[in-house]
Amino acid sequence: MKQISSWGRLSADSHHVLSLSDPRQARHLVCNAQLLGLAHGMGRSYGDACLNPDGLLWLTTGLNHLISFDENTGRLTCEAGVLLRDIQQLMIPRGWILPVTPGTQMVTVGGAIANDVHGKNHHLLGCFGDHVEHIVLLRTDGETIVCSPTQKPDWFAATIGGLGLTGLIIQAELKLRRIAGPWLETETIPYDNLDKFFYLADCSEASWEHTVSWIDCISGIAGRGIFMRGNPDNISHLPEPTINKRSMPFVPPLSLVNRLSLRPFNSAYYNLKKWRAGKGIAHYTSFFYPLDNLLEWNRMYGPKGFFQYQSVVPRENGKAAIQEMLKEITRSGDGSFLAVLKTFGNRQSAGMLSFAQPGVTLALDFPNNGQRTHQLFAGLDAIVRSAGGRIYPAKDARMPRDLFEAGYPRLNEFINYRDPGISSGLSRRLMGS
Repeated sequence: MKQISSWGRLSADSHHVLSLSDPRQARHLVCNAQLLGLAHGMGRSYGDACLNPDGLLWLTTGLNHLISFDENTGRLTCEAGVLLRDIQQLMIPRGWILPVTPGTQMVTVGGAIANDVHGKNHHLLGCFGDHVEHIVLLRTDGETIVCSPTQKPDWFAATIGGLGLTGLIIQAELKLRRIAGPWLETETIPYDNLDKFFYLADCSEASWEHTVSWIDCISGIAGRGIFMRGNPDNISHLPEPTINKRSMPFVPPLSLVNRLSLRPFNSAYYNLKKWRAGKGIAHYTSFFYPLDNLLEWNRMYGPKGFFQYQSVVPRENGKAAIQEMLKEITRSGDGSFLAVLKTFGNRQSAGMLSFAQPGVTLALDFPNNGQRTHQLFAGLDAIVRSAGGRIYPAKDARMPRDLFEAGYPRLNEFINYRDPGISSGLSRRLMGS
């Protein structure tokens, strides 16, 4: 038994742990398990989607082999435990890149598929699942299912964004895209209200591949922030940057993100970015994964851990809903430093339980202050529910079951594809088993 935490560090639950190292051994361990199991990669889900308290975890990071790559088409076949970081480091110098990545590259391919992660270019390229060509899925009864958008498409749709509940992803084929190099042309633009944010988001979609913004969620309902956009650049003469990674060396006795620190911290960040606004050149690692250079940054929230609350609401309700959320946060007296606001494009995701949908998404990190934090979330839930939105399961640790059911209308269809030998903390909380 080992105590395993997710990235939010809200608990340290006991698990039986088995490490998988090759597909044949994985088949034996998965098919002969005496307990309900769950695949576990890097554990970067914030809540209990990657946990199975008192159950079995199959650690997949040992399934980390690249199987084949076609230099002409960009098709990469690999095992599910391969890290996105390793694909990027190997393929970008060869002129290929993952089309979609989340805000950290310390994620396995299997985890990216199971959570159908999104990046800063949803309006152009959708989610990770939109670039998966096929999946090899191992069920706990020994059945192997090979599925794709054209071969057993129902299984494919259930597994993309399926939270690891349809079986163990053993292998996948990904479609990479051509890239000239590791650099991006960027522009940073401060804004002082939500109208300007939406204007920037709308006018950027036609000519900028990547768009995202930081929002100061304690500056009032007007919503000031920093809008960032980027395009791949064909610069070739710049040297690779020296990356000085730092680590949060210990867990402080109290969260460093609190009522005393937030306002000066947010104000300093906004003014620094405003002062540095304008066009520039950025390496893909600093633009896509700014937090990866601070190892164990989740420790800064102290021994009680933290929640991430990420919602998406339809665009027609977006401005009003975001304003109501900012008002609720101001009323609570709490706030978030890591607050990300962006729009999703007008496209449907590949998975039955995929999170991304057309609209506007707001992601917020909050230290765990017990009942006070849960009261804030109840207020935010009411706003999301009224706006016809949903919460991201990969980030969730406390979503009410009724909000999950209302936000994911294909849930009853998805349940038919669940593997009865697989369970998670999230599935027991939101699906009953």
